[in-house]
Amino acid sequence: MLTEIIFFDTLRQGLWIATIISVPILGVALLAGVVVGLFQALTSIQEMTLTFVPKLGAIIVVFWMSMSFMTSTLVAFFQGQILPIIVGG
Repeated sequence: MLTEIIFFDTLRQGLWIATIISVPILGVALLAGVVVGLFQALTSIQEMTLTFVPKLGAIIVVFWMSMSFMTSTLVAFFQGQILPIIVGG
């Protein structure tokens, strides 16, 4: 039986997992944006692709490096929280 307490606790944990998983990608996007913005301000180069390409490259590299962490976190959450609720335990 899925009570409100179980539902809201599972929802809270799911949102926390989503936050933890997204922090590396969002952090590197923020850092790359600040670095490129400083570079543009110092050199007066205002090119749109200059902001997009380094940020995309940094995001792809960090996603590739943290993929195992993200996968193991999600699998542990689903096996520990979601599947027992579905099965009824």
